[in-house]
Amino acid sequence: MELSKKETNYEHEHLENTLHVIRTKISELGQEFYDKEEKIQEFKELIWDSKHDMDPTEMRFMMAESDSEVLKMERKSKYFQTLFRIQNKPYFGKIIFQDQHAKEEIYIGITHVEDDLNYYVHDWRSPICSLFYDYEIGPAHYLSPDGMVTGELKVKRQYQIENGELKGIFDTSMNIQDEILQQVLAEDSNDKMKNIVNTIQQEQNQVIRNTDDKNLIVQGIAGSGKTSVALHRIAFLLYKIKNLSSNHILIFSPNKVFSEYISNVLPELGEDNTLQTTFNLFMESNIKEFPHVEEFTKFIERYYKDKNINKELIIYKQSNQVIEDMKKYIEDYQKNMNFIEDLETRDFTYTKEELNYFLKERYNHFKLFDIIPTIATKICDTYYDGKKTYHKKLISELNKRLNLTKDFKQIYKNFYHSKFFQDSYGHFLTDSEINSFMNTKEIAYEDACLFIYMKGLLEGFSYRGMIKQVVIDEAQDYNQLQYQMIQTIFPNAGFTILGDVNQTINPYYKYDSLQELSNIFKEDTKYLELNKTYRSSKEIIEYTNQILGLNHVTAIRKENHVPVLLRKEKDLRIELQQDLNHLKEKYQSIAIITKTDEEAKKLYELLKEENQELSLLESNTEKFNRNLIIVPSYTAKGLEFDAVIIYTEISHPYTQEEKYLYYVACTRAQHQLIVYNQN
Repeated sequence: MELSKKETNYEHEHLENTLHVIRTKISELGQEFYDKEEKIQEFKELIWDSKHDMDPTEMRFMMAESDSEVLKMERKSKYFQTLFRIQNKPYFGKIIFQDQHAKEEIYIGITHVEDDLNYYVHDWRSPICSLFYDYEIGPAHYLSPDGMVTGELKVKRQYQIENGELKGIFDTSMNIQDEILQQVLAEDSNDKMKNIVNTIQQEQNQVIRNTDDKNLIVQGIAGSGKTSVALHRIAFLLYKIKNLSSNHILIFSPNKVFSEYISNVLPELGEDNTLQTTFNLFMESNIKEFPHVEEFTKFIERYYKDKNINKELIIYKQSNQVIEDMKKYIEDYQKNMNFIEDLETRDFTYTKEELNYFLKERYNHFKLFDIIPTIATKICDTYYDGKKTYHKKLISELNKRLNLTKDFKQIYKNFYHSKFFQDSYGHFLTDSEINSFMNTKEIAYEDACLFIYMKGLLEGFSYRGMIKQVVIDEAQDYNQLQYQMIQTIFPNAGFTILGDVNQTINPYYKYDSLQELSNIFKEDTKYLELNKTYRSSKEIIEYTNQILGLNHVTAIRKENHVPVLLRKEKDLRIELQQDLNHLKEKYQSIAIITKTDEEAKKLYELLKEENQELSLLESNTEKFNRNLIIVPSYTAKGLEFDAVIIYTEISHPYTQEEKYLYYVACTRAQHQLIVYNQN
């Protein structure tokens, strides 16, 4: 609907006034920082110079006052940076909402802008702004701090603002799927993921703003914006939950490439980046018995490259059954552990019966390898006035008198000789078979997961109480054993778990539904689904649906009438170069996605001379330019590109059992997909 001249003039005037307020605030805050920095420094020098004249209470008070002032300045500095970032594009939407008391005009942006309590822009995370994402024109309601507010949404408007100029105004009575969304979807993709704050859809908003449930499990199809939703949810929780800061939040990412890719989103939303890790980094920090831990991508590669691997054994090590088997094995191990000698020194004597009483009854609620230090502490308290001088020595002497050893590698080896393993797997492994995966410098991924779980059962996991929120992306690639460990390490944290069972690349483990995880995260857990895809064109979606026999995917992009091209190689270098030359004319980011890393390296050598900008992306890559890359399928997870070329060697196309990996590769494409050597 076209706006009247009066209304258009009003919108231009509001933008000018808003820009003026922002620039004034930037100037004032800049001056305040300059003045305050000098005062804080003077204050610190005063405290230092007067420290000998102050009593401890005065000193603590003065230091607390100084720290409080610094915190205030840090908050203002963060707001200053956000204002600086939005000064040429202060808002993206507006609603007019009529309730029983008044009609409110709400402009919506990344952060609030106000002057003398006159709000020019509201933060998109404020309660009333949820109306913009959740409702069409008509009856609407939102939950305010004072309770439910019911009324009518009169206007829903979107803006295009560039360099402080109003370029376009769009009124819509529908959800945000029209002009602005289609323009955003039509843009070329960049090196970094962008925020989607101006195009958040209703189903996405339900995930982002959910604070009623402690844990969320989100199944989202390829291109449904799972990662974007997770990051915007983090920004919302930081806004909503008192005393929650970025260093209280931990993201488990699939790899370093992905961590780098998402690194811009939270700063764009005015928040600091959170703590990030990968499960591999977590395992490396908890396994000291082996010099190296195999990476997840190498674990996947092994499936395709090594013809001699025992797939049946790896499937067992990744299974849910192994969780119970290992637990029973450790319980049996603990039951059979005994002191077989008395502990006698010149200061005291403990009989083996007394020591076994401590082991079996007094301290049996502790983890097994925590009991010995506890007994040593008890002895120090009784005979050495609590002094820990002899604590280490006592632990050593107690361990010598046990009938079992604290050798994690040996305990792990013995599991494969146990009845618990045999009953499930069907037979024991020979020493030679066990040594093939134990006498190595690099512990295999599947063994690392189980090895850490065993250690946790014996000595507990290091508790990370500082973490209050955990986000796990690509959730389908973690088995239940891994989730049990993560949940144990962060017992009080809220979890946001996002994934897609159709994008499973682990060939040894697959969920029928992520809802199965509700058994682990029992308390206050909600399962949600995202069933619209915003990434790929209709033609690409129809092709990828055929790979897995899907029909429930809803495409949002307008049709671009670019068909999926199927090729069979004849002269590979010439054919690939022709395709690349054509794609470079149309698109900004192009990826050649291979099945394996060997194929990726082969193509890189084939094409690098004629394509100076070409880069090879590997699992440990951190910085990369997405203009033109070659990447193995299992490293491409979570990324997206304007155009994608899928390549597999003509003699090794994707098989039926590799269809999920093939689906992952193909769904990275936004506008155009070319497939080599695949039926």
